[in-house]
Amino acid sequence: MTRTQSLRNGMIYVFRLLDRPDAAALRQRVRPEHKAYLAAVADRIAFAGPLTHDDGVTMIGSLLAVDFPDRDAAMAWLAGEPFTRAGLYAGVEVHAFVNLWPQRAGFPPAP
Repeated sequence: MTRTQSLRNGMIYVFRLLDRPDAAALRQRVRPEHKAYLAAVADRIAFAGPLTHDDGVTMIGSLLAVDFPDRDAAMAWLAGEPFTRAGLYAGVEVHAFVNLWPQRAGFPPAP
């Protein structure tokens, strides 16, 4: 099964997750666990990465788009996510997402 086929089997859920103030040290400490947790669903990720200040470096949250069979599965996954368990997020939004403009080119490589 290709990645495109996998992403069409469920629904993509977009997670907009904003850090609580003064949580940079917590984010850095838990980040390896967070990345490992994401790796477990890598074949279902449409996109994922940190939200940053305009400097492009200072992390202030996360934006993830992941394929799940339904909202219950998405919310269960979020509940087990290491940043969530550590209390990093001050704000959480989860939305179903329908991609009406398929990506034609890759994003620039991460620095």
